[in-house]
Amino acid sequence: MLSPRALILRAPGTNCDHETAYALERAGAISRRVHVRALAQKPALADDSQILCIPGGFSYGDDIASGRIFSLELKTRLADLLARFRDRGGVVLGICNGFQVLMQTGLLVADGNGQPRASLAHNTSGQFTDRWVQLRAAPGRCVLLQGLDAPFDLPVAHGEGRFVSRSPADFESLAAAGQLVLRYAPHACNPNGSEGDVAGVCDTTGRVLGLMPHPERFLDATQHPAWNSHLDAAASGVGLTIFANAVKAVG
Repeated sequence: MLSPRALILRAPGTNCDHETAYALERAGAISRRVHVRALAQKPALADDSQILCIPGGFSYGDDIASGRIFSLELKTRLADLLARFRDRGGVVLGICNGFQVLMQTGLLVADGNGQPRASLAHNTSGQFTDRWVQLRAAPGRCVLLQGLDAPFDLPVAHGEGRFVSRSPADFESLAAAGQLVLRYAPHACNPNGSEGDVAGVCDTTGRVLGLMPHPERFLDATQHPAWNSHLDAAASGVGLTIFANAVKAVG
């Protein structure tokens, strides 16, 4: 069986693309890093890929807002490609800045008019947060979080990660639809003031996931700050499970 192919979409300021490519290769995929403008000029570059990932970083320096310019490029030049990619059975993952990008494209939580029903705002602390957090998943139909039913740890590093719904009704609707699939747990672990402790969301198909934590930074147990006290040094980190799930979902 041929290994699935993963396309890692980058832009100026993206800085986690190499780590993400490595994570996908560890999970069994063949990864390729592609600049967003190269893909816009030649959309066929995505035709042989089954996984598309937008990694973390500071695309275009976050000059207007985190992920804003990158998302505008996607909406104006590649919106149809992204929708076709998902509809033909592909998996889409947005990590940190990639989550910010996906939220603004409307691919994750759009209403009937294509407008996002939620956004990612500045942390309530007003500061950039870089630390490990505990998370709890409610995978439901989300293919990327399958098997992650117990609480687990991942690192976060962001200044604009606070999930804010457009209205209480929108929040309840997203929750009822099973789209609020990842939360900080316990509440005291919430690093940014996210509404409902939300750390990640999926679309209605379960094949598009955006999350603020960085799974590519926890592939091996030794990357955890407490590994020498209670973790097996030879074990895999929980982040690898997310990438392995992506490979399994398209295999």
